[in-house]
Amino acid sequence: MGDRTNESRDVEVPLGVYKIVTVFSTLFAAVAVVGGFMLLDTATNQATASLETVNVALAILGIAIILAGAALYVFSTRFRTAEMGNPKDDPD
Repeated sequence: MGDRTNESRDVEVPLGVYKIVTVFSTLFAAVAVVGGFMLLDTATNQATASLETVNVALAILGIAIILAGAALYVFSTRFRTAEMGNPKDDPD
């Protein structure tokens, strides 16, 4: 299990595609995380609401959007270009 490399999970794309994926996925992920926290803040009335008055549906939606933004960012880190190489493949 320890011998498995990240090559099987990496996707090699041209440099132009890599730049587009990196820029837009980071932008969308950041907007999703900020938006999710805004929804969570609204659902909990700026963390002052009692447990009975919390809008549970809105809180769950906020958390789901935060997780979606994080997942999008993690997925986008799998893209590589041929020029990037892999530091694990370099000799010590």
